[in-house]
Amino acid sequence: MIRSVSILGSTGSIGRQTLDVIEAFPDRFKAGVLAANRSWQLLAEQAKKFRPKVVALGDESFLPQLQDALNGMDIKILAGRDGVIEAAGRRDQDIVLSALVGVAGLRPTVAALEAGKPIALANKETLVVGGSIVTKLASSQGLPLLPVDSEHSAIFQCLHGQPERSLKRILLTASGGPFRKKPKEELSKMTAREALKHPTWSMGAKITIDSASLMNKGFEVLEAMHLFQCSMEQIEVWVHPQSIVHSMVEFVDGSILAQVGLPDMRTPIQYALGYPERLSHAWETLHVEDCHDLTFEKPRLDAFPCLSYAFEAGRLGGTMPCVVNAANEVAVANFLEGRIYFTAIAEIIRACMDHHQVQTEPTLDILDKVDAQTRDYAASLIEKFRAE
Repeated sequence: MIRSVSILGSTGSIGRQTLDVIEAFPDRFKAGVLAANRSWQLLAEQAKKFRPKVVALGDESFLPQLQDALNGMDIKILAGRDGVIEAAGRRDQDIVLSALVGVAGLRPTVAALEAGKPIALANKETLVVGGSIVTKLASSQGLPLLPVDSEHSAIFQCLHGQPERSLKRILLTASGGPFRKKPKEELSKMTAREALKHPTWSMGAKITIDSASLMNKGFEVLEAMHLFQCSMEQIEVWVHPQSIVHSMVEFVDGSILAQVGLPDMRTPIQYALGYPERLSHAWETLHVEDCHDLTFEKPRLDAFPCLSYAFEAGRLGGTMPCVVNAANEVAVANFLEGRIYFTAIAEIIRACMDHHQVQTEPTLDILDKVDAQTRDYAASLIEKFRAE
């Protein structure tokens, strides 16, 4: 049976690699829904090649161009935030891969779960911001949240088939990003061009900057807390610059399991789409003889405080992770535009955290309000951290 896949964020790095997987398994998968935010030209090209039932474009201002590009094709076109949510909640799909960038992925993921669809989750912010809501909904629907991040896929695989209460610690690995060895006093001088030169992974711009600041790893800590129902105290982060060990799990008997492989996102995507089956296709092969120099070191929290802010947000809970995410999105966007210096990202996040009063057990509407308020406050701070 061919599984129809909805790809939310089809024009991004994860979305494009998901289409690689679908193309490699034409007898197993097809693209049923493609959704993007602004990249209407690439979305049109993908639609012409993969012939989905539906395409959705978040930015309505480009709708006329998309309609012209797909004129005469039997493809339903949706637009706007509500259009993306409608596309995500279609009941004629078999699995939804959630890879929209940022908090924009939260409500479409909720819509897919409400439609009874399993989620292959590549959008960290869905769990960072709305983790309790999403995990409760998935549990009530009896639906899996299948992690696509390489680290969470590794943990998921290590825990698969293990007895309950056997987990002691999650050892989450991080590449360390391009500034791993940079002296703290030089970090403020780093440019967006330098930050985008990731040493091992090929990713989108926003997630690459998050990797450079270690905010990406902080988000993964929060994601792991929800996915694997553990406490902040059970999660440790270790910098592993080779990016071969994707993460490890320590059990109560002292045993440690690790999942290893080359840094290629198509492998965890393939695993999530085919779960519980392992599909017979290797994108790249890891040669054991090349694994002679695997190192692990503690993260430099003094130089990269975003990671510690994520742990703090996880312990506080409620709306604080939403604040961290919103502040980070605003700060990263301004850094990429050259408006602020690199270390201002962490300073803006800290200021927004200090400004916020936590609300416990928020609803989606409350999270929307806090997200908007935090973005406004973060934007008001940009002039203070203006790059010279």
